[in-house]
Order: sequence, then C-alpha cells, then structure tokens
Amino acid sequence: MHAAMATGDVAGSGFEHRLTPEEMAEIRRRAKVEEGDAEVRVKRGFWPALKRVARHMPFANDLVAAYFCALDPKTPRRVKVVLYGALAYFILPMDAVPDIIPLLGYGDDMALLAAAIAGVATSITDDHRRRAHETLSDMDV
Repeated sequence: MHAAMATGDVAGSGFEHRLTPEEMAEIRRRAKVEEGDAEVRVKRGFWPALKRVARHMPFANDLVAAYFCALDPKTPRRVKVVLYGALAYFILPMDAVPDIIPLLGYGDDMALLAAAIAGVATSITDDHRRRAHETLSDMDV
C-alpha cells in the first residue's frame, strides 16, 4: 500500500502532507462503522468538540465546511468515508495524543483534519463554505 498524498491550501497555510499508511489505516478503522452510525456519532460529538478548540484552530471554517460536506447527500461516498473518519478522530477524546493533554492533545487531530480536508478539498463546495461561515458567525467564534 502506498501513502496517499493530501495537498492543498488549508486556510492559506500552504499545507502539504503525505498521509502515512498508519494515518490512512486509522481513518479507515474509524470509518468502518456503518455510514449511518458514523454520521450519528459525528453529529452528536462535532459541535461540543469544535466549541472547545475553535478559537485556537486556524482552520475552523474549513473544518465546519468539511462537516457540512460530509452530511451533504451529493458528496461522493469516498469523500464521506475520509471526512467521517477524520471527524470521528477529532471528536473522540482518546487517540494518538489524548485530547486531555493541554496544548498537545488536539495537535494530532489538527494535522489529520488538515490532511483529510486538503485531500478532499475539491468536494467542499462554496455552499458548504458559506454555511460554515454563517454557522461560525452565529456561534461567535
């Protein structure tokens, strides 16, 4: 198996990251639950997790746009699997670096999310981005 290349300009960062086989395996493992189950988990846990870190996350708008992309019925299944896996990794408190560790806990989550978002960026539409901007404005983050 070869590493997938995730490239893109996430929030103007010039971010480029080659997903390792381990990162891809983790995304696949977390996305193996039935798609409906993953959607329920992500819907339930996404907003509380986002509220904890949104002020410190340089690409919160991209993350929320990715969330709306994952929920969009027009989004291809392959993209949904990548996004649900990455979003599940973000909302689960125990992962490679537990989220309870101050400052470091969300670092691995942000790296994985940035790579996943960059990898599926062409599927994130202007409507997803508009909804994300409106939602974050309403949340005052």
